[in-house]
Amino acid sequence: MTRSVPPEGFTRRQTQVVGLIAAGYSADEIARSLGISARTVRAHSDALRTKLRVARRSQIPAAFLWRTGVDPFTLVVR
Repeated sequence: MTRSVPPEGFTRRQTQVVGLIAAGYSADEIARSLGISARTVRAHSDALRTKLRVARRSQIPAAFLWRTGVDPFTLVVR
């Protein structure tokens, strides 16, 4: 399933980052995949951790699913 509109409260880029974190990508791999810097990826991860109220990056996908009802594995990078 491809989502063209991100869930409410999240940007398109944040949903892309969530999907790639769920797929097991490192910050460097996410950066290469999205054409952004690893520092920007870490900033997105920090913002997501704050929004989702989790302490660890690895908790982001599960918290995203719980909060939005959207399975992060269905998120497609565009």
